[in-house]
Amino acid sequence: MFKDTLEMFLFLATELTLLFLLISFLVGVLQSYIPPEKIQRILSGKKGKGYVVAALLAAITPFCSCSTIPFLKGLLRAKAGFGTMMVFLFASPLLNPVIIGLFVVTFGIKVAAFYFVMAMGVSVIAGVLLEKLNFERFVKPEAYIEPESSCGAKSCGGVKVETNKWKKIWNTTWKDFKKVLPYLIGGIAIGSLIYGFMPTEFIAKIASDNNPFAIPVAAVIGIPLYIRAEAVIPLSAALAAKGMGLGAVMALIIGSAGASLTEVILLKSIFKTPMIIAFVAVVLTMAMSSGYLYSWIF
Repeated sequence: MFKDTLEMFLFLATELTLLFLLISFLVGVLQSYIPPEKIQRILSGKKGKGYVVAALLAAITPFCSCSTIPFLKGLLRAKAGFGTMMVFLFASPLLNPVIIGLFVVTFGIKVAAFYFVMAMGVSVIAGVLLEKLNFERFVKPEAYIEPESSCGAKSCGGVKVETNKWKKIWNTTWKDFKKVLPYLIGGIAIGSLIYGFMPTEFIAKIASDNNPFAIPVAAVIGIPLYIRAEAVIPLSAALAAKGMGLGAVMALIIGSAGASLTEVILLKSIFKTPMIIAFVAVVLTMAMSSGYLYSWIF
């Protein structure tokens, strides 16, 4: 178990570091070519257009729960609509062509369609409600501010230098990464310990059909685990074979992919506590409602 924990820690630390740096840099490049005003206009469209665009963007981006954070930072700095940003935050780790394809292969097209509708629908509803309830006030002010580059078009050490766009983007990326690094390492460490010391047999047993609280238990268990949706779907098929209820399987997939503990810790660098609580509540609601509805329909 210690070996599994260490291997998972090293794997996640490497993967998430590279993903965070790469995505942050790419977002910086996009922002250098697409004015913030245009992003704001697209994602703040009238008659719900912005929500639809955010949901479709989430469905095509291959981000896990943690790698949505640098993209979210970019949207915040572009002052995109708060509700549409929340739609992207909720839906992005749950939806992409690979995940839907795995669902079709593993559970069939009807289950895949059910999953897609639930993930998309609850994400949009949550985004609308959080904006209506003015949860934007729980975004930390510094989240809107782009880190200053150490050297730009102004004098640097008494010497006038020409602005290097690529270096400036990298400096911003690196400053962002250093800010979230303590949160990232802490979250990965806790998630890896849980992954290494919580056997699948235990999860299958407490979330079996015999347990009336199997679905909420599976949803809650999923959050401390950092498992990408692409990985948790095959794992869930194995858990179902060991006796885990299919409604609980659905709750586990959404809980683990939608809000890992690592992501929750990372979000502390952006959101105040009430927004963190609301985020977790939305994911748990999505996971449990999907689990119960799945059990009822199928």
